[in-house]
Amino acid sequence: MAGSSEALCVAPAAWSAGRDRLHVASSRVRWSPGRVGGVNEQPLRDSSPPHRPARSSTVAADTDAVQLLEDVPLTDVEAGYVDAARAANTMRGYRSDWREFTAWCAGRGVPPLPAAPASVTGYLTDLAHAGAKVGTMSRRLSALKFAHQLRNLPDPTRNARVVAVWEGIRRTHGAPPEQSAPLMPPELFDVVEACPPTKVWKTKGRVSEPDLAGARDRALLLVGFVAALRRSELAALRVEDVEEHANGLVLTLPRSKTNQTGENTELVVLPRASNPDRCPVTALQRWMSLAGVVEGPVFRGVGKNNRATDKALHPESINTLVQAAITRAGLDATTYSAHSLRAGFVTYAHLRGASDRAIAHQTRHRSLATLGTYVRVQQAWTDNAATLLGL
Repeated sequence: MAGSSEALCVAPAAWSAGRDRLHVASSRVRWSPGRVGGVNEQPLRDSSPPHRPARSSTVAADTDAVQLLEDVPLTDVEAGYVDAARAANTMRGYRSDWREFTAWCAGRGVPPLPAAPASVTGYLTDLAHAGAKVGTMSRRLSALKFAHQLRNLPDPTRNARVVAVWEGIRRTHGAPPEQSAPLMPPELFDVVEACPPTKVWKTKGRVSEPDLAGARDRALLLVGFVAALRRSELAALRVEDVEEHANGLVLTLPRSKTNQTGENTELVVLPRASNPDRCPVTALQRWMSLAGVVEGPVFRGVGKNNRATDKALHPESINTLVQAAITRAGLDATTYSAHSLRAGFVTYAHLRGASDRAIAHQTRHRSLATLGTYVRVQQAWTDNAATLLGL
């Protein structure tokens, strides 16, 4: 596998505790509610760990492909880079996909590694007949390719038989991907207004207080919409990534779906709104002030005691919170998700006359053509002769 970056695309199952790790923290101007930050410097601690001995995996290599590097000697620093080589969601998906494929192979008495072309096509055929989406099957193929690359085995997905069957499946079963419905005004404002402002305790005599979960959800909805953020970006947002500006706030996104290596720092803006009840800046400042968030993750869990935790929200939790907020407003949340905020921004901005280039400036889309998938219904009516027939 020499020369292949794929060789390092696997996270070890467990590393020994108490290791020194190399931490590099740069000086940054941090922002907190009501002030324009101070300087927080952290020292650079150099650790040069000894060579880490080979580890024995607790999971059989042929049943969990992401453990296939367990017997490769790595230093702690090297292991850290291995851990960062792929997004956590990608690794979880590969694990799940590989387990399913190995189970399918076990049921038919065929080896998963190396996988025979007939095994791959048989697996794809069964998936297609079971109603699996083309996108799902495509990810399964990526997992198979990944597993074989880790063992320096030929990629079975490039075999002529597999390619021919896969093309036929795509033509036969291909369909546009399901998209979340856009959440935008006026429905967005209804959802925001439904966020509870006050925490009323059942305990007799206990004084009511501002509802932290309601304040957080309000900020989450408005920031997610105006900044057009993905749920992973909302979950990863930290106080040190938020800076004040005369017109509102600027959010720095060190990493994103399209910038996973952090080579290009991405900026999005949160302008102040004329209506404070619909202002993302006001909502974010209020949440952080009430929760006492001055460093670390911006969006956090809130306990039953109405106190914020120190832990950042998980991306899937953000999806759940958005759907719960929509349901709370009396709307059917079936077609909505956290991505509805980003889709809502694109659609609403388009309806308000914003150019694709201006929209992409905030959404950070690299291809303007991608924006068309968000606003295809609205664009179908724009400058269309069918509306001029006079019938």
